[in-house]
Amino acid sequence: MIIETFFPRKRLTNIDLETLFPDWSAAKIEEKVGIKERFIVEENETALDLAFEASNKALRSFDKSKIDFVLLCTQSPDYLLPTSACILQDKLGLRTNIGALDFNLGCSGFIYGLALAKSLIKTGLAANVLMVTSETYSKHIHPNDRSNRSIFGDAAAATIVSSDDVENILEFDLGTDGQGMNNLILMNGGMRNRLEGTVNEWVDDSGNARSNNHLFMNGPEIFNFTIEKVPLVVENILKKNNTTLNEIDYVIFHQANKYILNYLRMKLQIPKDKFYINMISTGNTVSSTIPIALKDCRDQEIINEGDKVLIVGFGVGYSWGGTILKIK
Repeated sequence: MIIETFFPRKRLTNIDLETLFPDWSAAKIEEKVGIKERFIVEENETALDLAFEASNKALRSFDKSKIDFVLLCTQSPDYLLPTSACILQDKLGLRTNIGALDFNLGCSGFIYGLALAKSLIKTGLAANVLMVTSETYSKHIHPNDRSNRSIFGDAAAATIVSSDDVENILEFDLGTDGQGMNNLILMNGGMRNRLEGTVNEWVDDSGNARSNNHLFMNGPEIFNFTIEKVPLVVENILKKNNTTLNEIDYVIFHQANKYILNYLRMKLQIPKDKFYINMISTGNTVSSTIPIALKDCRDQEIINEGDKVLIVGFGVGYSWGGTILKIK
């Protein structure tokens, strides 16, 4: 499995946020969420641009004529239609007798993408899948929403899943609960609620600017959802794969923020040396956090050939899922 990542050039640091919001402390932001800086796209830079760059890096070590399917996960597409995956196929110069589609998921997107890629290969529809996660949540966030601006960063990751990889992608556990839709939502911009030209804005109890044209996240409810579902997902994954946490070499969860991750680690009694937390220079990059973490761990030799790595994604939807990877 080949994984490559790409980040925009522009950085938003905690010092920048402290300058914008003088009652905030750069040190306290880092202490609470575990983030010191994050990458942010320019006004004319899009998720498709990041996806293209990440894919080009991945294809440097893979024959692009052998790609049979393109999967692109994003919640910030360039257009409502056509699908960004079709445009990416053309920009990359891939064959035209291949499949390509977008799927709209957030922080569970990499997990679902792996499940789709594995299914395409197992059913014989593809031998090699280019699966891309690319997100620019910064475009959805109000400039004066200091909470969300401190958390989210923009990035893309391109993963090539081939037929000889699928036996190392073990059984999945997936879940959905649309009753939580309003706790992480962009209310306007779709067909039900069009973007408002002159939109009503207000300031919430935490001092964050809000409007229905911008991303809303109910932090406490997302936290409650996470601490309820993630332990169950982990339990189900272990059962489906007939294994235990003791037999898992490393654990990578979606990098939401340091507080949530530490809470989950302690609740599940996962040793620190088997658990990944490192979003300090990237922020929460939504569907790209897990592949970024996997690449980081492989590059640093934190995980090595033969290791079993448990991965779990969770967030907007509500949507969640996980599996175990055997590192080649």
